[in-house]
Amino acid sequence: MLPLGTPAPDFELPDSSGKIYRLEDFAGSRALVVMFLCNHCPYVRHIRSALAQMTAQLQDRGVAVVGINSNAAAHPDDTVEQMPEEIDAAGYTFPYLVDAEQTAARAFHAACTPDLFVFDAERRLAYRGQMDDSRPGSSRPVTGEDLRTAVEAVLNGHPVPEPQKPSVGCNIKWLPGNEPNSA
Repeated sequence: MLPLGTPAPDFELPDSSGKIYRLEDFAGSRALVVMFLCNHCPYVRHIRSALAQMTAQLQDRGVAVVGINSNAAAHPDDTVEQMPEEIDAAGYTFPYLVDAEQTAARAFHAACTPDLFVFDAERRLAYRGQMDDSRPGSSRPVTGEDLRTAVEAVLNGHPVPEPQKPSVGCNIKWLPGNEPNSA
């Protein structure tokens, strides 16, 4: 896992229309939420409606939010061509970027979808982990409690409470040679 306090890795990634986004495009906000998502994962599909609603509320409060799809070149249900459909179906209001070379996933040490990261105003990692304790097939409602608590702490200048629970979901579909332990 990316250690707490680590500066946000720089990135330069397109959205599905080809518009390029960089880390610097999200400067000026008191917090930055970076999420590794994809279209097919049942864990993402389980939270996506609540995630879309919560991130829209965070954006209204001046929090920068970005989603990254690192499976676009590696899974047939996650292609660039399918991303606009997913944005509409989920109700995402944040940029949803294509990490075709998986450089962002490696730089962030992302392991699965969804994998969530919260950076403070100085773009230091304050949280990495799950949205909440809900899982597909569980009786627990999707509340976003862990992510919301982390963002609120950052916005109020406080450390994010421990423990930070790692994300649970579908493994990122690594292209040959891109696996985290490869050179």
